[in-house]
Amino acid sequence: MSVPIRQVAYFCEDIRAAATAHHRRFGSGPYFVADNIPLAASIHRGEVRPFDHSSAYGQWGEVMIEFVQQNNPGPSAMRDMYPEGSGRWGLHHVALFVDDVDAAAAQLAAEGFPTAQRSVMADGFVFAFADTVSAYGHMTELYSPLPALTGFYAMVSEAARSFRGGDLITTVAFE
Repeated sequence: MSVPIRQVAYFCEDIRAAATAHHRRFGSGPYFVADNIPLAASIHRGEVRPFDHSSAYGQWGEVMIEFVQQNNPGPSAMRDMYPEGSGRWGLHHVALFVDDVDAAAAQLAAEGFPTAQRSVMADGFVFAFADTVSAYGHMTELYSPLPALTGFYAMVSEAARSFRGGDLITTVAFE
């Protein structure tokens, strides 16, 4: 069964600077930035941990691109690949739509790819990072194609198709 990549995500120090630089180099965007995305819970490697992050979402051809920055210190799936204070940044994950996040994560774990992090947004939306670094060089994010998510993806894609210049970055809020 083929499961297409829906998003390519990079971990970076400053999402706005990264989005602007990517737009200048590759023509991606425009970008929609969510600061301090509210989470109800986040479990990293079996431990409850804070994960304060911000993301910039844009379109790059047929795929969504995301830039992620972690706003708080401490362990996370992001820091698993790019340790705090290392000054290293780069490709972090690709994202897939799955019918059941927990079932897909369990399947990947059974194949030797444990869940690095499972988070629940304030609105109940679940996403998880499977540690597929050993096989692919990056994590794999899993989430379900709920209408709010697919609508957001469609909005970002349409914004890219109709973008003729102007504001490259628009701030949005996730609740």
